[in-house]
Amino acid sequence: MRIALVSAFPPSRHHLSEYGFHLADELRRRQLDFVVLADELASEQPELPGFVVRRCWRVGALNNVPRVLSAIRQSQPDLVWFNLVYSSFGANPVAAFAGLCAPALSRASGLRTHVTLHHLMENCNLRHADINFPRLYHFAGSIATRILLRADSVSVLLERYRRVLRQRYGATNIGVRPHGTLGTPYPPDPGLRPATEFRMLALGKWGRYKRLEVLFEALPAVLDAVPHATLLIAGCDHPNRAGYLAQLQQKWGAHPRVRFLGYLEEDEFEDVFRSAHVAVLPYLSSGGPSGVAHIAARFALPIVAASIDDLVRLADEEGLALDTFDPENSAELAARLISLAQDSGRRERMAEQNYRVALNTTMPRIVASYLAEFARLLGEQPQIPVTPEREVTTA
Repeated sequence: MRIALVSAFPPSRHHLSEYGFHLADELRRRQLDFVVLADELASEQPELPGFVVRRCWRVGALNNVPRVLSAIRQSQPDLVWFNLVYSSFGANPVAAFAGLCAPALSRASGLRTHVTLHHLMENCNLRHADINFPRLYHFAGSIATRILLRADSVSVLLERYRRVLRQRYGATNIGVRPHGTLGTPYPPDPGLRPATEFRMLALGKWGRYKRLEVLFEALPAVLDAVPHATLLIAGCDHPNRAGYLAQLQQKWGAHPRVRFLGYLEEDEFEDVFRSAHVAVLPYLSSGGPSGVAHIAARFALPIVAASIDDLVRLADEEGLALDTFDPENSAELAARLISLAQDSGRRERMAEQNYRVALNTTMPRIVASYLAEFARLLGEQPQIPVTPEREVTTA
Protein backbone atom coordinates (compact mmCIF):
# COMPACT_ATOMS: atom_id res chain seq x y z
CA MET A 1 0.00 0.00 0.00
CA ARG A 2 1.46 3.34 -1.09
CA ILE A 3 -0.14 6.39 0.55
CA ALA A 4 -0.08 10.05 -0.46
CA LEU A 5 -0.77 12.16 2.65
CA VAL A 6 -2.00 15.66 1.74
CA SER A 7 -1.44 17.89 4.76
CA ALA A 8 0.29 20.97 6.04
CA PHE A 9 3.61 19.73 7.40
CA PRO A 10 6.46 21.14 9.53
CA PRO A 11 8.44 23.29 9.49
CA SER A 12 5.23 24.96 8.27
CA ARG A 13 3.03 26.17 11.14
CA HIS A 14 -0.18 26.23 9.14
CA HIS A 15 -3.35 24.49 10.31
CA LEU A 16 -2.80 20.84 11.29
CA SER A 17 0.91 20.82 10.46
CA GLU A 18 1.72 19.26 13.85
CA TYR A 19 -1.02 16.68 13.41
CA GLY A 20 0.22 15.91 9.91
CA PHE A 21 3.67 15.30 11.35
CA HIS A 22 2.37 12.76 13.87
CA LEU A 23 0.38 10.90 11.21
CA ALA A 24 3.44 10.75 8.97
CA ASP A 25 5.71 9.81 11.86
CA GLU A 26 3.55 6.79 12.66
CA LEU A 27 3.48 5.75 8.99
CA ARG A 28 7.28 6.01 9.00
CA ARG A 29 7.54 4.01 12.21
CA ARG A 30 5.57 1.23 10.53
CA GLN A 31 7.94 1.41 7.54
CA LEU A 32 5.07 2.03 5.13
CA ASP A 33 5.51 3.44 1.65
CA PHE A 34 4.20 7.02 1.63
CA VAL A 35 4.84 10.57 0.48
CA VAL A 36 3.72 13.82 2.15
CA LEU A 37 2.20 16.33 -0.28
CA ALA A 38 2.66 19.47 1.80
CA ASP A 39 2.23 23.23 1.77
CA GLU A 40 5.01 25.46 0.51
CA LEU A 41 7.17 27.30 3.05
CA ALA A 42 7.41 31.08 3.18
CA SER A 43 11.20 30.83 3.23
CA GLU A 44 13.65 28.08 2.37
CA GLN A 45 14.17 25.71 5.28
CA PRO A 46 15.51 22.18 5.56
CA GLU A 47 12.95 19.38 5.55
CA LEU A 48 12.58 17.13 8.57
CA PRO A 49 14.91 14.16 8.15
CA GLY A 50 13.45 10.77 7.37
CA PHE A 51 10.42 11.91 5.36
CA VAL A 52 9.71 12.12 1.63
CA VAL A 53 8.03 15.53 1.29
CA ARG A 54 6.87 17.26 -1.84
CA ARG A 55 5.83 20.90 -1.38
CA CYS A 56 3.16 21.17 -4.06
CA TRP A 57 0.53 23.65 -2.85
CA ARG A 58 0.50 27.10 -1.30
CA VAL A 59 -1.83 28.50 1.35
CA GLY A 60 -4.12 31.06 -0.27
CA ALA A 61 -3.35 30.11 -3.87
CA LEU A 62 -6.20 29.64 -6.34
CA ASN A 63 -4.46 26.91 -8.37
CA ASN A 64 -3.93 24.39 -5.58
CA VAL A 65 -6.27 21.77 -7.03
CA PRO A 66 -4.40 21.19 -10.32
CA ARG A 67 -1.07 21.30 -8.46
CA VAL A 68 -2.19 18.77 -5.85
CA LEU A 69 -3.73 16.48 -8.47
CA SER A 70 -0.57 16.65 -10.57
CA ALA A 71 1.56 15.75 -7.54
CA ILE A 72 -0.80 12.88 -6.72
CA ARG A 73 -0.50 11.47 -10.24
CA GLN A 74 3.29 11.71 -10.15
CA SER A 75 3.39 10.00 -6.73
CA GLN A 76 1.40 7.01 -8.05
CA PRO A 77 -0.26 6.15 -4.71
CA ASP A 78 -2.79 3.41 -4.06
CA LEU A 79 -4.66 5.72 -1.70
CA VAL A 80 -4.79 9.47 -1.06
CA TRP A 81 -5.32 10.68 2.52
CA PHE A 82 -6.37 14.31 3.09
CA ASN A 83 -5.85 15.85 6.58
CA LEU A 84 -8.13 18.90 6.58
CA VAL A 85 -9.99 21.74 8.19
CA TYR A 86 -12.13 24.03 6.03
CA SER A 87 -9.39 26.67 5.93
CA SER A 88 -6.51 24.30 5.16
CA PHE A 89 -5.96 25.78 1.71
CA GLY A 90 -6.35 29.41 2.79
CA ALA A 91 -8.29 32.01 4.75
CA ASN A 92 -9.59 33.50 1.51
CA PRO A 93 -12.98 31.82 0.97
CA VAL A 94 -12.43 31.26 -2.75
CA ALA A 95 -9.03 29.63 -2.25
CA ALA A 96 -10.33 27.58 0.68
CA PHE A 97 -13.38 26.35 -1.21
CA ALA A 98 -11.40 25.53 -4.36
CA GLY A 99 -8.86 23.50 -2.40
CA LEU A 100 -11.59 21.45 -0.72
CA CYS A 101 -12.63 20.13 -4.13
CA ALA A 102 -9.37 18.18 -4.39
CA PRO A 103 -10.57 15.02 -2.56
CA ALA A 104 -13.63 14.63 -4.80
CA LEU A 105 -11.49 15.12 -7.92
CA SER A 106 -8.91 12.68 -6.59
CA ARG A 107 -11.60 10.04 -6.29
CA ALA A 108 -13.03 10.96 -9.71
CA SER A 109 -9.58 10.29 -11.18
CA GLY A 110 -9.89 6.69 -10.03
CA LEU A 111 -7.88 6.79 -6.78
CA ARG A 112 -9.20 5.59 -3.45
CA THR A 113 -9.50 8.72 -1.31
CA HIS A 114 -9.99 9.26 2.42
CA VAL A 115 -10.57 12.55 4.28
CA THR A 116 -9.90 13.25 7.94
CA LEU A 117 -12.09 16.27 8.72
CA HIS A 118 -11.23 17.90 12.03
CA HIS A 119 -14.33 20.05 12.46
CA LEU A 120 -17.63 20.91 10.82
CA MET A 121 -18.69 24.32 9.56
CA GLU A 122 -22.01 23.87 11.41
CA ASN A 123 -20.16 23.92 14.73
CA CYS A 124 -18.02 27.00 14.03
CA ASN A 125 -19.08 30.29 15.59
CA LEU A 126 -18.11 32.67 12.80
CA ARG A 127 -18.79 35.71 14.99
CA HIS A 128 -15.41 35.08 16.63
CA ALA A 129 -13.72 34.94 13.25
CA ASP A 130 -14.90 38.46 12.26
CA ILE A 131 -16.83 37.10 9.26
CA ASN A 132 -19.04 39.78 7.68
CA PHE A 133 -21.51 37.42 6.01
CA PRO A 134 -21.80 34.38 8.30
CA ARG A 135 -24.92 33.01 6.58
CA LEU A 136 -23.17 33.04 3.22
CA TYR A 137 -20.13 31.33 4.77
CA HIS A 138 -22.29 28.63 6.33
CA PHE A 139 -24.08 28.09 3.00
CA ALA A 140 -20.75 27.77 1.17
CA GLY A 141 -19.52 25.53 3.98
CA SER A 142 -22.48 23.20 3.52
CA ILE A 143 -21.65 22.88 -0.19
CA ALA A 144 -18.00 22.23 0.66
CA THR A 145 -19.11 19.54 3.10
CA ARG A 146 -21.14 17.80 0.40
CA ILE A 147 -18.12 17.91 -1.90
CA LEU A 148 -15.83 16.47 0.79
CA LEU A 149 -18.31 13.66 1.38
CA ARG A 150 -17.71 12.51 -2.20
CA ALA A 151 -14.46 10.94 -1.01
CA ASP A 152 -14.58 7.15 -0.61
CA SER A 153 -14.74 7.57 3.16
CA VAL A 154 -14.46 10.32 5.75
CA SER A 155 -13.24 10.25 9.35
CA VAL A 156 -14.45 12.72 11.97
CA LEU A 157 -13.17 13.10 15.50
CA LEU A 158 -16.40 13.17 17.50
CA GLU A 159 -19.57 11.07 17.41
CA ARG A 160 -21.52 14.33 17.35
CA TYR A 161 -20.01 15.17 13.96
CA ARG A 162 -20.98 11.80 12.53
CA ARG A 163 -24.58 12.32 13.61
CA VAL A 164 -24.68 15.73 11.92
CA LEU A 165 -23.30 14.33 8.68
CA ARG A 166 -25.74 11.44 8.67
CA GLN A 167 -28.82 13.45 9.63
CA ARG A 168 -28.18 16.63 7.62
CA TYR A 169 -26.35 15.25 4.60
CA GLY A 170 -27.44 11.62 4.48
CA ALA A 171 -23.80 10.50 4.59
CA THR A 172 -23.16 6.77 4.84
CA ASN A 173 -19.36 6.70 4.58
CA ILE A 174 -18.39 8.20 7.96
CA GLY A 175 -16.09 6.77 10.61
CA VAL A 176 -15.43 8.17 14.08
CA ARG A 177 -11.75 8.12 14.99
CA PRO A 178 -10.52 10.12 17.97
CA HIS A 179 -7.89 12.82 17.70
CA GLY A 180 -5.35 10.68 19.51
CA THR A 181 -2.37 11.37 21.73
CA LEU A 182 0.43 13.12 19.87
CA GLY A 183 3.49 11.30 21.15
CA THR A 184 4.40 8.94 23.96
CA PRO A 185 2.26 9.38 27.12
CA TYR A 186 4.14 10.23 30.31
CA PRO A 187 2.86 9.10 33.72
CA PRO A 188 2.22 11.74 36.39
CA ASP A 189 5.30 12.78 38.33
CA PRO A 190 4.40 15.33 41.04
CA GLY A 191 8.11 15.77 41.76
CA LEU A 192 8.52 17.60 38.44
CA ARG A 193 5.83 20.13 39.35
CA PRO A 194 7.43 22.53 41.84
CA ALA A 195 5.63 22.80 45.17
CA THR A 196 6.79 26.42 45.42
CA GLU A 197 4.78 27.41 42.32
CA PHE A 198 1.42 26.87 40.67
CA ARG A 199 2.15 26.97 36.95
CA MET A 200 -0.83 27.69 34.69
CA LEU A 201 -0.01 26.91 31.05
CA ALA A 202 -1.90 28.21 28.01
CA LEU A 203 -0.78 26.98 24.57
CA GLY A 204 -2.29 27.82 21.21
CA LYS A 205 -2.40 29.84 18.04
CA TRP A 206 -3.85 32.96 19.58
CA GLY A 207 -6.05 35.84 18.52
CA ARG A 208 -9.06 34.41 16.74
CA TYR A 209 -11.37 32.13 18.75
CA LYS A 210 -8.49 31.28 21.10
CA ARG A 211 -8.04 34.46 23.15
CA LEU A 212 -6.21 35.29 26.35
CA GLU A 213 -8.09 38.33 27.66
CA VAL A 214 -10.28 36.35 30.08
CA LEU A 215 -7.21 34.61 31.48
CA PHE A 216 -5.40 37.87 32.13
CA GLU A 217 -8.58 39.29 33.68
CA ALA A 218 -8.65 36.30 36.04
CA LEU A 219 -4.97 36.58 36.96
CA PRO A 220 -5.21 39.26 39.75
CA ALA A 221 -7.81 37.22 41.66
CA VAL A 222 -5.74 34.07 41.28
CA LEU A 223 -2.61 35.84 42.56
CA ASP A 224 -4.49 37.26 45.54
CA ALA A 225 -5.41 33.73 46.62
CA VAL A 226 -2.32 31.93 45.27
CA PRO A 227 0.63 34.37 45.38
CA HIS A 228 3.05 31.75 44.07
CA ALA A 229 1.02 31.20 40.86
CA THR A 230 2.73 31.75 37.49
CA LEU A 231 1.08 32.17 34.10
CA LEU A 232 2.92 30.64 31.14
CA ILE A 233 1.83 31.68 27.64
CA ALA A 234 3.11 29.49 24.81
CA GLY A 235 2.41 29.41 21.10
CA CYS A 236 2.13 31.96 18.34
CA ASP A 237 -0.34 34.27 16.63
CA HIS A 238 -3.15 32.81 14.58
CA PRO A 239 -2.20 33.26 10.89
CA ASN A 240 -4.97 35.86 10.55
CA ARG A 241 -4.13 37.75 13.77
CA ALA A 242 -0.54 38.88 13.37
CA GLY A 243 0.65 41.02 16.29
CA TYR A 244 -1.88 39.75 18.83
CA LEU A 245 0.70 38.28 21.23
CA ALA A 246 3.05 41.22 20.79
CA GLN A 247 0.36 43.57 22.08
CA LEU A 248 -0.26 41.39 25.13
CA GLN A 249 3.45 41.01 25.76
CA GLN A 250 3.89 44.77 25.66
CA LYS A 251 1.28 45.09 28.41
CA TRP A 252 2.10 42.03 30.54
CA GLY A 253 5.66 41.05 29.61
CA ALA A 254 7.23 42.83 32.60
CA HIS A 255 4.83 41.24 35.11
CA PRO A 256 6.88 39.07 37.53
CA ARG A 257 4.30 36.23 37.47
CA VAL A 258 3.83 36.10 33.67
CA ARG A 259 6.15 34.43 31.16
CA PHE A 260 5.80 34.39 27.38
CA LEU A 261 7.51 31.25 26.07
CA GLY A 262 6.99 31.72 22.34
CA TYR A 263 6.35 28.89 19.89
CA LEU A 264 7.19 25.48 21.34
CA GLU A 265 8.89 22.93 19.14
CA GLU A 266 8.03 19.27 19.67
CA ASP A 267 11.17 18.62 21.70
CA GLU A 268 10.27 21.43 24.12
CA PHE A 269 6.85 20.08 25.11
CA GLU A 270 8.09 17.63 27.72
CA ASP A 271 9.92 20.13 29.93
CA VAL A 272 7.12 22.73 29.78
CA PHE A 273 4.11 20.44 30.21
CA ARG A 274 5.57 18.08 32.81
CA SER A 275 6.54 21.01 35.05
CA ALA A 276 3.16 22.77 34.73
CA HIS A 277 0.28 22.18 37.17
CA VAL A 278 -2.72 22.86 34.91
CA ALA A 279 -3.45 23.49 31.24
CA VAL A 280 -5.90 26.33 30.56
CA LEU A 281 -8.01 26.45 27.38
CA PRO A 282 -9.57 29.96 27.21
CA TYR A 283 -11.53 29.54 23.99
CA LEU A 284 -14.57 31.50 22.81
CA SER A 285 -15.69 28.77 20.42
CA SER A 286 -14.37 25.58 18.93
CA GLY A 287 -12.36 24.69 15.88
CA GLY A 288 -12.79 20.97 16.58
CA PRO A 289 -11.59 18.59 19.30
CA SER A 290 -8.69 20.35 20.98
CA GLY A 291 -5.18 19.23 20.14
CA VAL A 292 -3.94 21.09 23.20
CA ALA A 293 -6.24 19.02 25.44
CA HIS A 294 -4.68 15.87 24.02
CA ILE A 295 -1.16 17.22 24.54
CA ALA A 296 -2.10 17.99 28.15
CA ALA A 297 -3.41 14.44 28.57
CA ARG A 298 -0.20 13.06 27.09
CA PHE A 299 1.75 14.77 29.88
CA ALA A 300 -0.77 13.86 32.60
CA LEU A 301 -1.88 17.44 33.15
CA PRO A 302 -5.23 18.56 34.64
CA ILE A 303 -7.26 20.80 32.34
CA VAL A 304 -9.44 23.87 32.91
CA ALA A 305 -11.38 24.63 29.73
CA ALA A 306 -14.06 26.98 28.48
CA SER A 307 -17.49 25.38 28.58
CA ILE A 308 -18.04 25.11 24.83
CA ASP A 309 -19.83 22.21 23.27
CA ASP A 310 -16.97 20.47 21.48
CA LEU A 311 -14.77 20.46 24.61
CA VAL A 312 -17.60 19.19 26.79
CA ARG A 313 -18.38 16.45 24.23
CA LEU A 314 -14.68 15.61 23.96
CA ALA A 315 -14.42 15.11 27.71
CA ASP A 316 -17.56 13.00 27.70
CA GLU A 317 -16.59 10.78 24.75
CA GLU A 318 -12.94 10.24 25.69
CA GLY A 319 -13.18 10.50 29.48
CA LEU A 320 -10.86 13.49 29.95
CA ALA A 321 -10.74 15.11 33.38
CA LEU A 322 -11.39 18.80 32.97
CA ASP A 323 -13.08 21.63 34.85
CA THR A 324 -15.13 24.08 32.81
CA PHE A 325 -15.93 27.78 33.07
CA ASP A 326 -18.12 30.25 31.21
CA PRO A 327 -15.82 31.44 28.39
CA GLU A 328 -16.59 35.11 29.12
CA ASN A 329 -16.57 34.91 32.93
CA SER A 330 -13.12 35.66 34.35
CA ALA A 331 -14.33 35.33 37.96
CA GLU A 332 -15.50 31.77 37.27
CA LEU A 333 -12.18 30.93 35.62
CA ALA A 334 -10.29 32.35 38.60
CA ALA A 335 -12.40 30.26 40.98
CA ARG A 336 -11.65 27.06 39.05
CA LEU A 337 -7.91 27.77 39.06
CA ILE A 338 -7.82 28.71 42.75
CA SER A 339 -9.72 25.55 43.66
CA LEU A 340 -7.21 23.37 41.83
CA ALA A 341 -4.24 25.27 43.23
CA GLN A 342 -5.46 24.56 46.75
CA ASP A 343 -6.26 20.87 46.22
CA SER A 344 -3.17 18.88 45.25
CA GLY A 345 -5.00 15.58 45.74
CA ARG A 346 -7.59 16.46 43.13
CA ARG A 347 -4.88 17.63 40.71
CA GLU A 348 -3.18 14.25 41.08
CA ARG A 349 -6.44 12.37 40.43
CA MET A 350 -7.15 14.45 37.32
CA ALA A 351 -3.59 13.93 36.13
CA GLU A 352 -3.89 10.16 36.50
CA GLN A 353 -7.23 10.09 34.68
CA ASN A 354 -5.89 12.08 31.73
CA TYR A 355 -2.82 9.87 31.54
CA ARG A 356 -5.08 6.80 31.28
CA VAL A 357 -7.01 8.45 28.44
CA ALA A 358 -3.73 9.19 26.66
CA LEU A 359 -2.65 5.55 26.98
CA ASN A 360 -5.88 4.38 25.33
CA THR A 361 -5.69 6.76 22.38
CA THR A 362 -2.07 6.66 21.24
CA MET A 363 -1.24 7.40 17.62
CA PRO A 364 -0.22 3.76 16.93
CA ARG A 365 -3.76 2.73 17.89
CA ILE A 366 -5.41 5.53 15.92
CA VAL A 367 -3.32 5.02 12.78
CA ALA A 368 -3.93 1.26 13.00
CA SER A 369 -7.62 2.04 12.68
CA TYR A 370 -6.99 4.20 9.61
CA LEU A 371 -4.88 1.50 7.98
CA ALA A 372 -7.63 -1.05 8.52
CA GLU A 373 -10.05 1.33 6.77
CA PHE A 374 -7.59 1.88 3.91
CA ALA A 375 -7.18 -1.87 3.48
CA ARG A 376 -10.98 -2.17 3.29
CA LEU A 377 -11.16 0.51 0.61
CA LEU A 378 -8.46 -1.25 -1.41
CA GLY A 379 -10.02 -4.67 -0.97
CA GLU A 380 -7.02 -5.93 0.97
CA GLN A 381 -6.85 -8.08 4.07
CA PRO A 382 -6.17 -5.77 7.04
CA GLN A 383 -2.81 -6.52 8.60
CA ILE A 384 -3.53 -4.48 11.73
CA PRO A 385 -6.80 -4.76 13.69
CA VAL A 386 -9.04 -1.81 14.43
CA THR A 387 -8.23 -0.26 17.80
CA PRO A 388 -9.94 -2.29 20.53
CA GLU A 389 -10.60 0.52 22.97
CA ARG A 390 -12.80 2.65 20.71
CA GLU A 391 -15.28 1.32 18.19
CA VAL A 392 -14.91 2.89 14.79
CA THR A 393 -18.39 3.30 13.40
CA THR A 394 -19.01 3.15 9.69
CA ALA A 395 -22.34 2.89 7.99
